[in-house]
Amino acid sequence: MKLLKPEQFGLKREVEYGTPKQNEDAEKIVAAVKATGDEALLRYTEELDRVKLTADQLRVTEEEIQAAYAQVDQPFLDAIREAAVNIRRFHEKQLRNSWMDLSPDGTMLGQIIRPLKRVGVYVPGGKAAYPSSVLMNVIPAQVAGVPEIVMVTPPATGGKEGIDPFILVAAAEAGVKELYRVGGAQAIAALAYGTETIAPVDKICGPGNIYVALAKRAVYGVVDIDSIAGPSEIVVLADDTADPAYIAADLLSQAEHDEMASAILVTASEQLAQAVIAEVDIQLESLPRVDIARASIEQYGAVLLTDSIEEGINVVNQLAPEHLEIMTEDPMSLLSFIENAGAIFLGPYSSEPVGDYFAGPNHIIPTNGTARFSSPVNVDDFIKKSSMILYSKQALLDHGHKIMTLARHEGLEGHARAIEVRLTKEGQ
Repeated sequence: MKLLKPEQFGLKREVEYGTPKQNEDAEKIVAAVKATGDEALLRYTEELDRVKLTADQLRVTEEEIQAAYAQVDQPFLDAIREAAVNIRRFHEKQLRNSWMDLSPDGTMLGQIIRPLKRVGVYVPGGKAAYPSSVLMNVIPAQVAGVPEIVMVTPPATGGKEGIDPFILVAAAEAGVKELYRVGGAQAIAALAYGTETIAPVDKICGPGNIYVALAKRAVYGVVDIDSIAGPSEIVVLADDTADPAYIAADLLSQAEHDEMASAILVTASEQLAQAVIAEVDIQLESLPRVDIARASIEQYGAVLLTDSIEEGINVVNQLAPEHLEIMTEDPMSLLSFIENAGAIFLGPYSSEPVGDYFAGPNHIIPTNGTARFSSPVNVDDFIKKSSMILYSKQALLDHGHKIMTLARHEGLEGHARAIEVRLTKEGQ
């Protein structure tokens, strides 16, 4: 890992969503699926995933899901069930209620909360399969009350055997009733526009590779999306009370995701900085995904040496990381100074994987510095709000001329007359 001062590192990581060729390819796939439906969906599945299917094989059967249970171990089943309970409990606290406010003049204003009708969930399956992403996508939608949740995942997450059985079991445990073996940009297009087999959705959620991200961007506006996810990120803000082994392990927990993942330590302690650099080298050697993690550390890993913890906080807020761990003597005392971070982990025992898998908060979190203005996936992502206005006669008589004044100021005489005709009829 490189030991740098913050000004040497460059705190604004440029957001790039694919090369021109990748963008062109993603848009071509989306357009083809939009135009020819299942034909393009099946063609790209064979071409890109090396899996030849017919239209009636796209949907995963109940028999396949039940067979998957025979391939997973009981400890996994126990863990996924308890994680689901924690995730559901956390997201239930985010529920909103509709409200109405009645004024003395008879006016009633309010906000109506309704769930989206149909949501598409993308579960990735590239360098690894992620059953945990099933829970993090599906459970908030269920809590919000979404009646139709459809899941798509690449057809060979389990290699030549097909979909990874752990993903199928996670889907069943989460209550998914509609599941398709299709991935990549073609899956996003199918969810957005619909095909002969897959009905279109109102929103698409879930991370994926660069082609999934680019396809989500291409269909935004036709449907809503959660975000355009970038590579994983972790920043650890630490002082000399922190354990170098813990920090190194947590940095590598994100570096192993992807060669473009970012793992950064911010500290004012040069002694800790050097110890963590040495510990990362030691732990790297025994990591199964060593090649991926090493590429990430070499390209996007760094130790940023600041002059003070206060400067470190400023660096963190500029980075706006997806995951932030605070390993200081009193991490709670720093919490109020953190303005930009997707998820904040406090203390030595709140390792990032605790949030990834089990604690309850969502692990689908804004990347590429977008934590400055966006949030982790939550129940609000699966609801829509309608404003409600019931104006009484008295209210219109009291305020109609003000409304007309504003309308005519903007040159919209039709707006003004819509009010004037009522006032005239009431003798005003």
